[in-house]
Amino acid sequence: MPMKHPAIWPNIITAFALSFGLFVIFKVNMVEPGTASYPTILVAVSILLFAAFLDLFDGAVARMMKVESNFGGVFDSLADTVSFGVAPSVIILKALSVEPQTAIHFFLMTGAIIYSICGVLRLVRHTVSSHEIGGDAEKMALAKSHFTGLPITAAAIISSCTTLFLMSEDCKRFYDITDDERVIAAIVVFFLLGYFMVSRWKFLSLKTLRMRIGSFQSVLFTAFAAACILIGAINHFALLLFALSWGYLIVAWTLSIARFISGKRLKALEDFDPEPEDE
Repeated sequence: MPMKHPAIWPNIITAFALSFGLFVIFKVNMVEPGTASYPTILVAVSILLFAAFLDLFDGAVARMMKVESNFGGVFDSLADTVSFGVAPSVIILKALSVEPQTAIHFFLMTGAIIYSICGVLRLVRHTVSSHEIGGDAEKMALAKSHFTGLPITAAAIISSCTTLFLMSEDCKRFYDITDDERVIAAIVVFFLLGYFMVSRWKFLSLKTLRMRIGSFQSVLFTAFAAACILIGAINHFALLLFALSWGYLIVAWTLSIARFISGKRLKALEDFDPEPEDE
């Protein structure tokens, strides 16, 4: 039986992602500030990760079914605002114990607000840029090769996974971090990720990654890497997420810095140059 409204399926996936983001906000809000345990934050971060997967999946489904629309684009941006612009801030604030009406409390709240605002601005810029590109095939190919500014989904994963790691036993084995130090780390992360989201730095798009298997050694290496990741996820979930999320940010930033230090226009790094600010 033919599908009468195929365009509805990507929007249903977006609605599910939004539901997960809302669930995280409502669930974590039922916990008193500073009393959220590691298992509680672990569940919240896991749900947020699944929402991020759905956010990537809805666009792929829309392109595959050739049902991309302005409604779907706007709906996706609004859903991302809630799931990845607000939910991470709620998770982090609930995981921290801060005395009200103190300087550090002010900076923490300011950082959370800055993070969320920068996330919204990042989504607005992306939406406007998508409309300006229109049907230009060359500009569309360039836009798909990289992101201008840190994607809000990546920022949400980095911020929430950092909080999860700082609460984990893996972190305590390296360094027994205090509550005040965790608050300072959260403030730095809020401001840093907020800056990267509204910046002109280029970040690699996962859509451009292509896996080419040309030999038995490549297959063996891929299987070994996958096994290591799986074992790491089982035994050191927080540490693995922390390393992978920050690795993505550091690699993109390092490529851009290398371009400036070298002083040469290396073709391999051109896509990672920050764009000039609009005047």
